Amino acid sequence: MTDNVSEDIAQELRELGQRIAGLRDALGYTTDEFADLLGEDSETYAAYEQTGFNIPASLLMHIANKAQVDMGVLLTGKSTHLNTFQVVRAGEGRSVDRFPGYHFQDLAYAYSGKTMQPLLVTLQPSDEPAELVTHSGQEFNYVTEGTVILVFADREIELHVGDSVYFNPELPHGQRCGSDEPATFVTMIME
Repeated sequence: MTDNVSEDIAQELRELGQRIAGLRDALGYTTDEFADLLGEDSETYAAYEQTGFNIPASLLMHIANKAQVDMGVLLTGKSTHLNTFQVVRAGEGRSVDRFPGYHFQDLAYAYSGKTMQPLLVTLQPSDEPAELVTHSGQEFNYVTEGTVILVFADREIELHVGDSVYFNPELPHGQRCGSDEPATFVTMIME
């Protein structure tokens, strides 16, 4: 480390190295294996993880791509919060519905978090309103049958077979059947 780098910057660089090491661990690679995967000399790569110093930008991009994390998250250690839901419609690519005050975090940002086992939920047709709940983390829903209505305090999103949605479940939310036949959806929660 050079003398002209402040201690604050040196600490940020060390934290970057620690995030990279954490990603490598999460992916199940040893230091030498990951260096080989990235096409780097093992000793040089090990120094990057220890100090975070002088890591080429091209290598950071390669690491982010291998780990499937956002570059901003890799560099800052912070998740990107957007005031959106992200809704993916079957056969139509991705569309973003902008609802001010609501937050979305992509599941890829939660690599250090805990993923619950995916659950298959069946909703029966009913005139009863959805019961609203809250919990931490991020939630992913994918509709496998029928129509599912994702309900928030002041809005509803209608999801059909093949549609999916990511959202911040700290907001009061619930799901109800939106058709005359039972509806099913897969849900995953990352905390």
